[in-house]
Amino acid sequence: MKKRRKTRQIHVGNIPVGGGSPVSVQSMTKTDTRDVASTVKQVRSLAGAGCEIIRIAVPDMEAAGALGPIRRSSPIPVIADIHFDWRLALEALGQGIDGLRINPGNIGAKWKVAEVVAACHDRKVPIRIGVNAGSLSKKILQRYKHPTPEALVESAAEHIGILEQLGFREIKVSLKASNVPTTAEAYRLFTKSFRYPVHIGISEAGPSFTGIIKSSVGLGIILSEGIGDTMRVSLSADPHEEVRVAYEILKSLGLRTRGANIISCPTCGRCQIDIRSLAAEVEARLKDVEKTVTVAVMGCVVNGPGEAREADVGIAGGKGTGLLFRKGKIIKTVEEGDLLDALMEEIEKR
Repeated sequence: MKKRRKTRQIHVGNIPVGGGSPVSVQSMTKTDTRDVASTVKQVRSLAGAGCEIIRIAVPDMEAAGALGPIRRSSPIPVIADIHFDWRLALEALGQGIDGLRINPGNIGAKWKVAEVVAACHDRKVPIRIGVNAGSLSKKILQRYKHPTPEALVESAAEHIGILEQLGFREIKVSLKASNVPTTAEAYRLFTKSFRYPVHIGISEAGPSFTGIIKSSVGLGIILSEGIGDTMRVSLSADPHEEVRVAYEILKSLGLRTRGANIISCPTCGRCQIDIRSLAAEVEARLKDVEKTVTVAVMGCVVNGPGEAREADVGIAGGKGTGLLFRKGKIIKTVEEGDLLDALMEEIEKR
């Protein structure tokens, strides 16, 4: 792990981004924004799962007008995701949102950009410049032929230049592609020249299984190089899965500690209890827990006692029985059918 890159700090509502603050976890609502009740319900649920910043699509003026009641009911900061139409940005700002995701080069004449920037300045609302491989300008694509890392960085630099000329620096930047090496290299190149905080992600990562793998590899590489101030795992799946996976990535690198860290063995011919079912049930029961706890679920005596010793609570299996550990000390021997309940009871005592 490289030391985290020092960036300028901005605030999205009450959440600090950059400047050494923890890597914040974002998601995006998958409801119709115009349906205020459904959108608020999803936002609150995601906040309960640990989401710290929520992004909401704003496809038209009706959706922009719904942002006010959504924001007033949201326990976390709201970012309006807007493409092309500067009027939607102004309406979203008037509705009290906490951040804009907009590319200033895509919303028309300079005076339109200036109006949006002035409104952001007055309301102390930051702008995320979101560069995607799939939406680069024709000029840049003609120069580079396809979305190279250099093309992504040049696009970001152009958008940054527009905002800097207007005296605006409350900026964060993302440079996303669905290709992992392209995305990682783009962030490397960008961070050599700029100190703006970065939002990281792998765009269109895919459905749950492939998307989790792609996001874990890509975001793991980027974060391990000290890059990243806020992040989203983009999955064609329930947004709660995005939040959960994001925390697991951060936990695996020692960057965040929220929730349960489960250690379990892969099982082999030595295993004499149904450790796969047991580990799956432990994971299911602990998926929404907020307390920080390391739990070991081990199948035999080869690695079991040692791994359990490093955990806050753990079990190691035998033939139809298991040992319950706390901080490496055996508490008792438990019948296989009672192992799960015994383990959960011990976790609840913490």
